[in-house]
Amino acid sequence: MLKDIKFESILFLDIETVPEVADYNELSEKKQSLWEKKSEYFRKEDEDASDVFSRAGIYAEFGKVICISVGMMYSQGNDKHLRLKSFYSDDEKKLLSEFIDLLGKLRKKPDVHLCGHNGKEFDFPYLARRILINGLELPFLLDVAGKKPWEVSFLDTMDLWKFGDYKHYTSLDLLTSIFNIPTPKDDIDGSMVGKVYWVDGDLERIVKYCEKDVVAVVQLFLKFQGKELLPEEKIETTTFET
Repeated sequence: MLKDIKFESILFLDIETVPEVADYNELSEKKQSLWEKKSEYFRKEDEDASDVFSRAGIYAEFGKVICISVGMMYSQGNDKHLRLKSFYSDDEKKLLSEFIDLLGKLRKKPDVHLCGHNGKEFDFPYLARRILINGLELPFLLDVAGKKPWEVSFLDTMDLWKFGDYKHYTSLDLLTSIFNIPTPKDDIDGSMVGKVYWVDGDLERIVKYCEKDVVAVVQLFLKFQGKELLPEEKIETTTFET
């Protein structure tokens, strides 16, 4: 039951990704050829592979992670609070290593879960793939090979909203709107992240956007549990103990 899940055992997260290089022409000839094959399934007739390279960031084989924002709830008296932390860098291996260290510390927490919006389809597998590509060891929460469905510690607010309707997709922006949750898309949205990173060079702006997404997922989960939204003054960006 959704109401039985303890907030303190959930690591809420969101990631931001971009194409691995700033421009299609910076790819090796082999990688260009592979992207051409990959993109032929969604290119329009008048487009070539370079025209759609801005979409490469959503594929772990052609993109990289530039930010992972996480949040965990804690109790202070009768009040709930949320602590946020972001791992971000131009050096993907560095930020992934720091994130893996955090997940390692969470092993001592009972029944810990990862939660994101569309996390099962995007964030969780993307992280796992990039971790392997960078030659790092998969952390226990992402190492799902051979596990039974009920042994996988993934929660997904989009999946929860489906109620078994597997063809249904609902964006976080739409759900925050119908539940009167402040939108995380008030500055940029996912389609703009690549430009903000590669053209504007503004990673800090992307981090703020990523953290807003995490807060939105937390607020949505609260609504799913029939609880009140968390006031802004109970949300802090800091390092949290695990």
